[in-house]
Amino acid sequence: MFEVRFHGRGGQGAVVASRVLANAFVREGKFGSAFPMFGFERRGVPVTAYGRYDDKPILEKTQIYEPHCLIVLDPSQSKTPGVYEGLRKGGVLILNSPKELTAKPHENLAVAGLANADKIAMEEIGMAAPNICMLGVLAAATGWIRLESILAGLEDYFEGKKLEGNRRCAERGFKETNIVRF
Repeated sequence: MFEVRFHGRGGQGAVVASRVLANAFVREGKFGSAFPMFGFERRGVPVTAYGRYDDKPILEKTQIYEPHCLIVLDPSQSKTPGVYEGLRKGGVLILNSPKELTAKPHENLAVAGLANADKIAMEEIGMAAPNICMLGVLAAATGWIRLESILAGLEDYFEGKKLEGNRRCAERGFKETNIVRF
């Protein structure tokens, strides 16, 4: 089993991203579990969501304290020490950022996938919701999930123009990923 912790702010889609990713794993014949943790529910406040993915059924429903991967939707949170808390050795960072990584942000980090997901989302869906774009970045940086599974899973969450726009976000995230290996 591998575990992913999503960090974002209300309105960026961390919870939806965790659910879409779980859906994509199920489409590949695996198991996925996704759940949020909320403080105050309002736009702009920190939000954490969790996902577990495995080849066998997932029974654990607790928070994730030692993630294999961090998906950071809000670039300002990447400088917060608590975001990296518990990251496992050989960990992966998927970061929404218009900038390059100039230093390794955590000693356990092995791979980082970066894309300017806010820019991509603004261009494709007209709002700074980087969540689906970051799933494309995850697929490109790790190979844990196929982009096609993410795209197929979007149909359960979006329709019409939102579906098409989010498909383009995931595709561009996949294509425009900057992968850094440490």
